[in-house]
Amino acid sequence: MTNNEQVIHQFYTAFQQKNFAAMQDLYAENAVFSDPVFQNLNGKEVRAMWEMLIKRGKDLQLTFSNIESNGQEVTANWTATYTFSATGKKVVNLIRAHFLLENGKIVQHTDRFDFWKWSRQALGFTGWLLGWTPFLKNKVRKTARRGLAEFMKRG
Repeated sequence: MTNNEQVIHQFYTAFQQKNFAAMQDLYAENAVFSDPVFQNLNGKEVRAMWEMLIKRGKDLQLTFSNIESNGQEVTANWTATYTFSATGKKVVNLIRAHFLLENGKIVQHTDRFDFWKWSRQALGFTGWLLGWTPFLKNKVRKTARRGLAEFMKRG
């Protein structure tokens, strides 16, 4: 296992253990993060996002696999299983992660997953009907951003 692969292994192991502080320590100060819901987060925001998701994800379970590196770039697969708090519905989200590391720290992290598949699980009929539309994607993104901002204010 390369040094960069080891960093990502540490990241997901900390995630499994719900140790957000250990996860936060693996990001560079200037890190950026994006996924279909949380887009273009800066280092401070991404650290807060993981803390918020772990603290709110009471039944969160995580598995990860296929950590592979090509120089500074690392990819991994991970699966998050949890109850979506807004609806009480169970979600199993399959995610492909892409990382860029510099000096042993994550500087760029992009997670990709099927938003429509996620929305059908998390939102039920509404997600099935509208999960593919920009309208619902934007509504979910705004709600998530607002929740993160409120969490950061309290922190």
